[in-house]
Amino acid sequence: MNQTLKKKYEELYSTKKMSVAGALEHVHSEDHIVSAMAAAEPRGLLSELHTIADRVQDVRISTCLPMMPYDYYMNEEYKGNFLMEGWFYTPNMRKMHEKQTVSFVPNHLHLAGERRGDHRPVDVFVGTASPMDKQGYLSLSLSATYERKMIESARTSIIEVNENMPRTFGDTTVHISEIDVIVENAFPIPEFPSPPPNEKDEVIGKMIADKIEDGSTLQLGIGGIPNAVTAQLFDKKDLGIHTEMFIDGMVDLFEAGAITGREKTLLPNRMVATFALGTQKLYDFIDDNPGVQILDGRFVNDPYVIGQNEKMVSINTTLEIDLSGQCSSEAIGHRQFSGTGGQTDTAVGAQKSRGGKSFIALYSTADIRVPGQEERKTISKIVPSLTEGAAVSLSRNDVDYVVTEYGIAKLRGTALHERVERLIAIAHPDFREELQAEAEKRMIW
Repeated sequence: MNQTLKKKYEELYSTKKMSVAGALEHVHSEDHIVSAMAAAEPRGLLSELHTIADRVQDVRISTCLPMMPYDYYMNEEYKGNFLMEGWFYTPNMRKMHEKQTVSFVPNHLHLAGERRGDHRPVDVFVGTASPMDKQGYLSLSLSATYERKMIESARTSIIEVNENMPRTFGDTTVHISEIDVIVENAFPIPEFPSPPPNEKDEVIGKMIADKIEDGSTLQLGIGGIPNAVTAQLFDKKDLGIHTEMFIDGMVDLFEAGAITGREKTLLPNRMVATFALGTQKLYDFIDDNPGVQILDGRFVNDPYVIGQNEKMVSINTTLEIDLSGQCSSEAIGHRQFSGTGGQTDTAVGAQKSRGGKSFIALYSTADIRVPGQEERKTISKIVPSLTEGAAVSLSRNDVDYVVTEYGIAKLRGTALHERVERLIAIAHPDFREELQAEAEKRMIW
C-alpha cells in the first residue's frame, strides 16, 4: 500500500470529521433529509436533530423502518419544525401519525428512493458506515436500498462512522472523497430478534416448505411464518438467497448446508439482499463476508431482475384478503399499519421466474377489540370485500398461492368463481357459510 496515499486519505477524513452539533449546522429550514433505513440509521444524528428546532422550520425527513423513538417526531412540541415522511411504518410511527408529525409515502421499495428524489430533491443524506479502510473506502454496512443513490444526489452527505457496524460488500462501498461530513459515534447496532413461530405458523410453514424444491432461490421476510418456513428447510439442498431483507434464519440455513447458491441462475454462489436486520449473530456473519452481497434496491427488488432466478420463491404475509384475491398487507381500513415495501416487487418477480412461486400467508382469523367495549371478537381475515379505506398492496392480478392454517389456494390464472371456492375452502370453518352467502349476494362469481 502506498503510504503517501494512505496518509492523504487519513488527512481527508480528519478534515471532514466534526461533532454532531457541527454536522447539524448543514441542515436548514425547508430542507429534505433522507435517512438510511432500519438498523443503518444514524442514531447520534437523529437523536439530536430536535436540538436545532429553534432555528429551522418545515424540515422533511424521509425514512424507512426507523428503529428508535426520536424526539423530532415523537415530541409534538416540534410539530411544524420537522415532519417525518415514511416509506414503511413502525408502531411509533402509527402512534404519531394521529398527531400529524408523521405521514406515509406510498411506494414499491425498488423505486422508493428514485421516485422520492424526483418529487423532492435531497438536500441532506444521513447514514452510517463501518470505519474507513487503508484505501479510503467505507462500507454503508447494513443497507444499500437507496443509500448509495442518495449520497450521489444529496447536496450534503453526512456519515456517522460506527466501529460496531459490520463491513459488507456490494453497493455499500463508498469512498471518503464522496462524503462531505464525518461524525464518529460507537452506538450498539439495533437488534431485531425474530419471534418464535406458534402452532399456526408451524402448520402454514410446513405447507409452504413442502412446495419448495431443492435448488430454489428464496425471498423471506421476518416474523413467525417466515421463521416457521425456515425451520422446515434444513433438509433441502442447494438453496439460494435473493431477498429484500437478510435475516437470522438465512444464517442458520447456510450453516446447516442447505444454502449453497450453486444452482442460482443469477449471481450464483452469493447471497443477495438489499438490507440486513436481525441479531448480533447475523451482523457477525455478514461482517467481512464476500459471500453476502448487499446491493442497490433498484436492482435487488426489480421484478425483472428477481425473475432471472429460476425456481424463485417469494414468501410474504398479508392482513386481509378479499374473495377476488386483493391483498391489503399494510393498512387496517384507513389506518396505515406498515407499508407495501417489497411485497409487489417480490411477488411479481417470483412469478416471472421459470418454475417460480409466490406465497401470501395469513391466519384465517384475527381477534379485534370492539370499539367502546372491553371484550374482543373474532373476525375472518378472508372477507367478501376489503375493509373500507384499506390499501390494496398486492393486486388480485398478481396473487399466486394463498396459505392459511386450513390449506393452500392456488389463484394464478383462475376465474372469480374458482377464487371464491378456493379461498372459502381455506377460511376458518366458522365463517365459510357466511362467506358463501355474501359471495352469492354480491354476485362475486
